[in-house]
Amino acid sequence: MLNNEAAANGLLQGKTALIYGAGGAIGGAVARAFAAEGAVVHLAGRTAARLEKVARDIHEAGGQAETAVVDALDEEQVGAFVDRVARKSKRIDISFNVISFGDIQQPLMEIDVDDFTQPITLATRTQFLTTRAAAARMTKQRSGVVLMFGGSGPQTLPGLGGFKVALDAMEGLRRQWALELGKHGVRVVTIVSGGIVETIPWQAEGREEIVAETTRAAHLNRTATLADVGNVACFLASDKAGAITDATVNISAGAIVDY
Repeated sequence: MLNNEAAANGLLQGKTALIYGAGGAIGGAVARAFAAEGAVVHLAGRTAARLEKVARDIHEAGGQAETAVVDALDEEQVGAFVDRVARKSKRIDISFNVISFGDIQQPLMEIDVDDFTQPITLATRTQFLTTRAAAARMTKQRSGVVLMFGGSGPQTLPGLGGFKVALDAMEGLRRQWALELGKHGVRVVTIVSGGIVETIPWQAEGREEIVAETTRAAHLNRTATLADVGNVACFLASDKAGAITDATVNISAGAIVDY
């Protein structure tokens, strides 16, 4: 439950946040965390029922949330969504895109070329569109934070198809956005988690093995949780992280080693 007094003095009090993929586990967790810290959250996604569920949770806890059905791959829909929020709120402070990539994971020698390129194209297109739309407002107000989720790093695993390549491409895009937007006071940061086991369906084949391997690889003998993602996202989106940009913040509990 939100504490209204805490929210009134929260890290994100008075901030306007856009969250794409807000009906999913990660997007929903971050939306709830943002609202708990005082932000007004605008939940975007393709499934109205899932967005409304997150919004109800936030409202019941005393937070502020609005929903909009938006295809984050559609330039016109993204632009219209951002324009609507900006007209109402007069500013855009945070943009966070965590839509799924639709990746098919197979060894490179076995995967179809369209299945390989799909997550790469999807990830770069949606991150480009949502960031550009928000940045058009943020640069004018000389402030704002764009958060990305996934991260990259030197390690990979066999059989991921285009998924890891998509993450690498997003990191390249983050560097470019951070460089070009920094002079306007806009920060761009990636959160890398090494995998959130709470998001793996209980019925998924090999789930126990995946959880065990992910946990084994982490130095802290635990994996990052949805709560961890929400807490870190709140800090990064706040003024307390005002010197952090063009960076990957690693919350993998040591599963991913920085070099």
